[in-house]
Amino acid sequence: MAPQQTGSRKRKAPSVEAGAGSSSSRGAEAAVDGEGPMLPKKQKRPAKRRSLAHYLRGREVGARGRAGLLGFEGELRGYAVRRLPELLTERQLALGTLNKVFASQWLNTRQVVCGTKCNTLFVVDVQSGHITRIPLMQDRVPGLGRAQPGCGIHAIELNPSKTLLATGGENPNSLAIYQLPTLDPVCLGDRHGHKDWIFAVAWLSDTVAVSGSRDGTVALWRLDPDMFDGSIAWHKDVGLPVYVHIRPRDVEAIPRASTNSSNRKVRALAFSGKNQELGAVSLDGYFHLWKARSTLSRLLSIRLPYCRENVCLTYCDELSLYAVGSQSHVSFLDPRQRQQNIRPLCSREGGTGVRSLSFYQHIITVGTGHGSLLFYDIRAHKFLEERALASPGSSPGSSGRKLKLTCGRGWLNQDDLWVNYFGGIGEFPNALYTHCYNWPEMKLFVAGGPLPSGLHGNYAGLWS
Repeated sequence: MAPQQTGSRKRKAPSVEAGAGSSSSRGAEAAVDGEGPMLPKKQKRPAKRRSLAHYLRGREVGARGRAGLLGFEGELRGYAVRRLPELLTERQLALGTLNKVFASQWLNTRQVVCGTKCNTLFVVDVQSGHITRIPLMQDRVPGLGRAQPGCGIHAIELNPSKTLLATGGENPNSLAIYQLPTLDPVCLGDRHGHKDWIFAVAWLSDTVAVSGSRDGTVALWRLDPDMFDGSIAWHKDVGLPVYVHIRPRDVEAIPRASTNSSNRKVRALAFSGKNQELGAVSLDGYFHLWKARSTLSRLLSIRLPYCRENVCLTYCDELSLYAVGSQSHVSFLDPRQRQQNIRPLCSREGGTGVRSLSFYQHIITVGTGHGSLLFYDIRAHKFLEERALASPGSSPGSSGRKLKLTCGRGWLNQDDLWVNYFGGIGEFPNALYTHCYNWPEMKLFVAGGPLPSGLHGNYAGLWS
């Protein structure tokens, strides 16, 4: 890396937007011990106290037997994961005239950082609704190899320690790294990196990131810790922060398929920390797996069962499972199993596609192109269902109807294209291109915009 410094339906309908999806992968639910055979009376073990009052009292006085408390916490978390979705209510957030939110991540309990199709990087305070725009980093040679306008920021990812943020630059082909929590610019991977839009980013460690691009390559970037030692240099003349230009340590091309070899665009990435492996989805309908060390070594490529619009990918370490979202299905992949024992699930949302996915314990959250959120229990092999209203004297139970949270209308620019192509349709569902959980506070941020690429609009909502 040679560091250099610089400043900071009347007609044929338009195509469908291939917006980025967010993903996250966290822990699995703790197992609950079953009852064993009855012991003789003199050997009878004391019954475990599992009431909430006992748990809180134990925390207060620092009770012995910490493992029991942790097990109870696991049960509470598992219960919360199953029950939380039906308790969430929406509060829409106004984003003005920004166009389509493609990526988002929580920075803290109040702030979410977002990237849009109109190439805007901003932070929204979910309590006050205040929006702060973040300046984008510029290439060393402005305009050199720049992508066509209108693609925007498709990926935002925080490193494991949440000290660095990776996203796109002013040129969407470039990888930009910011320092947290200040969001000061650190470095930019520009002319020696990708030749087309960056669609996905994944962190392999606190100082190693991988980007995937429409040019059919994945690039591995290794950051020098001296670049973010806490001291930020500033231009004397204009008072702008200085950042370093970097080049990738390794660039690997997606292998050519026997058909449609020109469509090898990398659409999504997900990293397995347990196995130190990187998964990728390409738009030619393949899943690829690399061993991630100092370089990337490809292990396999698998033809996906559903090949249209595979645009999002997530991974669960505890289940060793990748999930891929396509036009109408979510497919599950365990590269170590020859035959998949989990059947693909169908979103049944009118073919508008799965646009965002995330794992938390055994629940997978699905954001669709039709403005709805679905929740699938991978252990029970079924969608979460609505709770039936209990009649007097009866206990509540399942209604048998799939639980679906429908997002609000957001904002839509009612321009000539909207009138001519869509006949001035009053309500147009938003594609949910991104969602991210703040589990400690039981909050869910969801964002997106209209699915057709020609329509201009946005949606953002806080579900809590």
